Amino acid sequence: METKKDLFKQIIFILLGNCILAAAVSFLILPNNILTGGVAGVAVALEPLIHIKPVYVIDFLTIGLFIVGAIFLGKRFAMRTIVSTIIYPMLVTTFSWIATAFFPEGTFLMEPLLASLYSGLFMGIGVGLVFKVDASTGGMDIPALIMHKYIRIKEGDAVMIIDTLTVLLGLYTYGLQPALIGIVSVVVSGVAINRMIMLGTQAAMNVMIISEKWDTIRSALMDHVGRGVTLLDAKGGYHDKKRPVVMCVITQHQYPQLEQIVNAIDPQAFFIVNNVHSVHGEGFSQGERL
Repeated sequence: METKKDLFKQIIFILLGNCILAAAVSFLILPNNILTGGVAGVAVALEPLIHIKPVYVIDFLTIGLFIVGAIFLGKRFAMRTIVSTIIYPMLVTTFSWIATAFFPEGTFLMEPLLASLYSGLFMGIGVGLVFKVDASTGGMDIPALIMHKYIRIKEGDAVMIIDTLTVLLGLYTYGLQPALIGIVSVVVSGVAINRMIMLGTQAAMNVMIISEKWDTIRSALMDHVGRGVTLLDAKGGYHDKKRPVVMCVITQHQYPQLEQIVNAIDPQAFFIVNNVHSVHGEGFSQGERL
C-alpha cells in the first residue's frame, strides 16, 4: 500500500520530469526544428504539411493519446498520467512564450547536431524520472508503454523504436540529413531513459565459481562476504568429473572482496561473472531494479 511519502515522491518526480521535458522541447527542439521523437517530433514533422503551430499539435496529441492509454493501460495508469496530460502542454506553451518574450531572437539557435544531442539527453532525463515512478509523460510514451506491457520490451528501447518511426516521418518533409540528426536525439534519449530508471538502485552481480576447493570457498563467502551461496551440480566436459559450482549473487562493490578471497584460497579458480538487472528475495529489496 502506498504511503503519503510515496505519493509525494511520485508527484515530485512527475512534475520535475515534465518540467525538464517541456524545457527541452521549448528551448531546444522547437527553435531548431529538431526531428526528435515524442509528440514534439510529430508536431515538427507535420508542420510543413498541415501548417499548424507545433504547440497546438502537441496539445491535441497529448490529450488523444491519454485516452488511448487509459483504455489499454488501465485506470491506475490513467490516474498517474493525467497530471502530465494537463501540465505538459501548459509547460510547453509557457516555456515557448518565455523563450520568445524574454530572450533575444536567435538565443536558442545552435548547430543542429548539438541541439539534437542535448535535447535527447534532457528529454531522456525528464521521461526517465516519470517512468521511474511507473507513470508517463503522456504523448508518444503511451504507445511505448503499451509495447512494454504486451510484448515485454524495455521502456527505453520501446521509446527508441517509437521515436525512430516518428523521425522517419520527418524524412518526407525535411529530407535525409535532418532525419539522421534527429535519430541522434532518439538514441541519446533512449539510453538516458534506461539510465534514469536504474539510477539510485543497487548494482548486482551473479558470480559462478568452479574450483577443487569449492567447500572452503563456500564457507569463506558466507563468513566474510555475508552472502548466501547456491551449489549447482555440474560435470566437467574434459575430465568427466563431477564438481559443484558455487553461485553467489553480490552487490557490485562486494566483488573485489569476493575475488580476493577466492584467489587467496585457489588461484586457479574459474570465474563466470554476469551483471544482474533484477534481484528478488532475502538480502535484496523486493522487486528492486538493478
